[in-house]
Amino acid sequence: MMIKKLSTIGNSLGLIIDRPILELLDINKDTPLEIRTDGKALIIRPAGEASLMNRALAAAQEIVKDHDETFRKLAQ
Repeated sequence: MMIKKLSTIGNSLGLIIDRPILELLDINKDTPLEIRTDGKALIIRPAGEASLMNRALAAAQEIVKDHDETFRKLAQ
């Protein structure tokens, strides 16, 4: 675990991410990041991962919708 403090950047606050973490996650200054919260923590990850997750979820929902009757029969 690493404890960090926010740094003042103009009128905003920023978090400096150390190089070893950037390298580990293959993130650089041009990497688009998804930033969200679960209500207790910030979650920051490369945007591509979120996009893949969203596409997979959408595909699964479409399959369930298209084959609802089949899944109901299999469940019995």
